[in-house]
Amino acid sequence: MSDQSSGEVRKQFFQIRWEANQQPVSGVWAVRRRLANAMRSVIEKLITSDAPENELDAAAERLEEYAERLASHPHRNRYLGFSEAAVTDPDAESRPPDGGGHFDFSPLIGRSNPLAPPIEMTSDEDDTVHGRGSFGSAYEGPPGCVHGGYIAAAFDEVLGYAQTFSGQPGMTGTLTTRYRKPTPLHTELRFTARIESVEGRKVIVSGSLHAADLLCAEADATFISPRPGSFAKLLAERNAGHES
Repeated sequence: MSDQSSGEVRKQFFQIRWEANQQPVSGVWAVRRRLANAMRSVIEKLITSDAPENELDAAAERLEEYAERLASHPHRNRYLGFSEAAVTDPDAESRPPDGGGHFDFSPLIGRSNPLAPPIEMTSDEDDTVHGRGSFGSAYEGPPGCVHGGYIAAAFDEVLGYAQTFSGQPGMTGTLTTRYRKPTPLHTELRFTARIESVEGRKVIVSGSLHAADLLCAEADATFISPRPGSFAKLLAERNAGHES
C-alpha cells in the first residue's frame, strides 16, 4: 500500500470513530444514549432545583437502587475495537465500530456518557476539526459562565481529534489555554482546531473557541506519539486493575 493510501485509510479510521457519535444507532446503543441523556437531565435539574428534602431523599433511593442493578451486570470493555495496532497499521480494524464504539463513552463527546455535554465533532477536507456543543448548569464556574477547567478539557478533546490527521496520533504532552472572554452557559459554542506542525514524534495543534462572534478562548497543544508498545501496556494495566 502506498504512503498516500495508507494515510487515507488511517484518516478514515479516526473520522469514523471520532464522528461516530453523530450517527444513528439502534438496540442497546440507542438505549444507552437514552439513559445517558436522562441522567444529564437529572444532573441539570438537581443543580437548579430547590426541591424539598423528602423529594430529594426519594430520588436518591431510586438512583441507589438502580446503581445496584447495574452493578449486578458484567463490566463492558470500553476499549474493544480500538487498539494500538489501529494507530500503527492502517489495515488493522478498518471496520466501523460496533454501535457508538469507544468514543461514545468519552467524557466530552460521548452520547453514552452522562458527564459529556456532549460536543459534536466534524472535520473538513483540509483536516480542520470543528466542535459544537453547549455546557449546562453543572459546568458553571463564574456566574453564568463555563468553568475554565471544562474549557481546557474540551480543547484537549477537540485538539486531540485534529492531531490524528498527522498520521501519528499521540497523547497530550502540553496544553496551554488562553481565556479571552467569559464563556456563557446554555449557549451554542464553536471550537475549531488544526495542525500547525509536526516535529518528529511531536504534533503541534492550535484551536479557538467562539460563542457566535465572540472569541472566548484559544489553545495550543503538543501531542507526543507513543513508542511502540506503550498503548498496549496501558491497556494491560487497566484490564489487570479491573480483574483484581
